[in-house]
Amino acid sequence: MSRIDVRKTYKLFIGGTFPRSESGRTYEVCDVDGHPLANAVRGSRKDVRDAVTAARKASAAWAAVTGYNRGQILYRVAEIMESRRSELIAEVTRADGKKGAEDQVDRAVDTWIWYAGWTDKTAQVMGGINPVAGPYFNITSPEPIGVVGIVAPQAPSLLGLVERLAPALCAGNAVVAIPSEVRPLVAISLAECLATSDVPHGVVNLITGLAGELVPALASHLDVDAIDVAGVAPDALTEVEVAAAENLKRIVRPEPRRSPHGVTAFMEMKTVWHPKGT
Repeated sequence: MSRIDVRKTYKLFIGGTFPRSESGRTYEVCDVDGHPLANAVRGSRKDVRDAVTAARKASAAWAAVTGYNRGQILYRVAEIMESRRSELIAEVTRADGKKGAEDQVDRAVDTWIWYAGWTDKTAQVMGGINPVAGPYFNITSPEPIGVVGIVAPQAPSLLGLVERLAPALCAGNAVVAIPSEVRPLVAISLAECLATSDVPHGVVNLITGLAGELVPALASHLDVDAIDVAGVAPDALTEVEVAAAENLKRIVRPEPRRSPHGVTAFMEMKTVWHPKGT
């Protein structure tokens, strides 16, 4: 007996739920050979605002999670991705081609594990007691910057997004991310992994759509504290920087490889002064 083909519906990921865009718009996504795959949601500026609201609501509680527990949560994301490895490889193959698809998924899983290991070590390595000439001492400690906007690279579709999400979450930030415009579908499968992990609702929000519409809205939003420009086109970078300057939004440029400095790029250094006892 034949069954009806149950096709996947790709939606946005906002506040831990999977809504359609308030605009009702979609756009066609094709595979690596140019054949139609599915319709992705074409997010709007209103969707970006809703995602920022969700991220801000979740930000304080996520920042308050201990580094040890945050590491366990990020490791759980890796576990879930590993359990869906074959599905993710198939999605990456359709988007990016068969060559390197398996390696890309494995590296994405490994990236979560690598940054999970840094969650409770960043303060020890990057902070510390500073030398002061006087009857007092001061301590520098890194803290999350808050709500971070991420513009993921166009390729690789999965690894490019994970490499930008993981350090921001490791640092304790809430995120609004814009995945690859031409290869967005695997980002929603990643969102399904996040939704079934222990990552609190609203900590990660994904808005698919056209970069030309979404990036300016994210860059100019006054409640976004930093923006990662890894996937911003060179001809649009100046416009993004000018929009970000409106509220002194930090511009984050990616490290060429995994690095603890990639974590502290999403953090503020807080210094506390204290008198010495007699």
